[in-house]
Amino acid sequence: MKQYVDPLGDLRSLYEMRKVPIRSRLQEFSNVPPSAYFYELVYCLLTPQSSAVNADKAVQSLRSVQFQERGGDPESFLRNPTHYIRFHKTKSRHLLLARESFQTIARAITDATESSELRDWLVMNVLGLGYKEATHFLRNIGKNGGLAILDRHILRNLKRHNVIRTIPESLSKKKYLTIEKQFMKFSVRIGIPLDELDLLFWSMETGEIRK
Repeated sequence: MKQYVDPLGDLRSLYEMRKVPIRSRLQEFSNVPPSAYFYELVYCLLTPQSSAVNADKAVQSLRSVQFQERGGDPESFLRNPTHYIRFHKTKSRHLLLARESFQTIARAITDATESSELRDWLVMNVLGLGYKEATHFLRNIGKNGGLAILDRHILRNLKRHNVIRTIPESLSKKKYLTIEKQFMKFSVRIGIPLDELDLLFWSMETGEIRK
C-alpha cells in the first residue's frame, strides 16, 4: 500500500525547524537604516537574470568607490568577470538614473503610508523595477507590508503546492497581482506569514536564507 505523504504537513514541519533564522533575517531587513536604502535599490536593480551572489559582490564594489556620493560610470564594475552582471549596459543606465533621482525616491519611501501604493510608485518611477524587483526592494528595507516577491523559486513552490496550475512565462501587472492574492490566501490557509513563507520557499530552493 502506498504511504500517504502530506506536503503541507512537511512544509509546516520545515517551517518550525527554520522559523527562528527566518524571523531573524526579517528583523535584519526591518533594521536597515535609510542610509543603506540606495545600495539595497542597486542590488534589486542588478538581480534580474543575474545571480544574487554576483549582484551582492557588484554592490560591494560600487560601495568601495562611493558610487552614491561620487557617481561615475558603473559599467566596468558590472561587467567584471568575477561577478558578471547580465545586461550590464542597460543596468548601468538604470543605476545612473536611480542615483540622479534618489532624493525623490527616498522622499517617496518616507512619505508612503501604504506598501502597495509605494510599490506602484516605484514601478512607475524607477526604470528597471518591475513588480517583483520593487517588492524585493521593499522587503529588503523592511517595508513590503506582506507583499509577495514572485520570483522563479516562489512560483515553482506555488505550483508544487497546487496554488497555481502553471508557471507563467511572463508576469503582467494583472497576472502578478492575481498570483500574489493566491499566495496570500495560501499563506493564511497554512498558518505561515507570507514574508516568512517567502524565505522558507527560498531556502528550500537554494539552501540559504538570503536577501
